[in-house]
Amino acid sequence: MEKIALFPGSFDPFTVGHEEIVNRGLKVFDSIIVGVGINPLKRDFLSIEKRIILIQKVFQHDSRVSVKAFTGLTVDFCRQEGANFLIRGLRTAADFEYERSVGQSNRAINPDVETFFVLTSTDNTFVSSSIVRNIFMNNGNVDRFLPKALKTKDLFEE
Repeated sequence: MEKIALFPGSFDPFTVGHEEIVNRGLKVFDSIIVGVGINPLKRDFLSIEKRIILIQKVFQHDSRVSVKAFTGLTVDFCRQEGANFLIRGLRTAADFEYERSVGQSNRAINPDVETFFVLTSTDNTFVSSSIVRNIFMNNGNVDRFLPKALKTKDLFEE
């Protein structure tokens, strides 16, 4: 049986930390779906379409990674895509507390989906999409926080 994992998030924008989690997940899983969640209550920095294009660019040479947008419950999207595993990245103890409760809720809804936590490397512990957005919106260069396949200019090019 193929081990398919879903790595869900808003990825607004996709960072080196996100890339690290996917690459490390590929050591365990046969394929990973990067699920770009659509949250109508959130104000987006980048459009869903732009986020998908950027993430596809990062993994363009690895057929084991696909990128798809979704709405609704993450575990429902897992069922729809045939994924029995969720990958979640942990940077801090606060992340763990939050992700533990989400993981337990997901398991209560669909016990067939297992959640795997991956600790980020110390180099990326402080990197978050919010920090990257803030630096970018204040005319800073965010290249160091983006995967090597992306540059600051990619965030605003059409």
